Amino acid sequence: MAKKVKGNRVQVILECTEHKDSGMPGTSRYITTKNRKNTPERLELKKYNPILKRMTEIK
Repeated sequence: MAKKVKGNRVQVILECTEHKDSGMPGTSRYITTKNRKNTPERLELKKYNPILKRMTEIK
């Protein structure tokens, strides 16, 4: 899931949970980096999903 980049920063792949539960074809995945030392917990964001045409929760 997480790939080592540099020091404490890791690359994280986020997937839209609402799109996955809706049963629509395709996936909504986003790639970002986070600092493992500052944010050890899971990353949860709200982003615009162009397929569902609304703001959705990304985990």
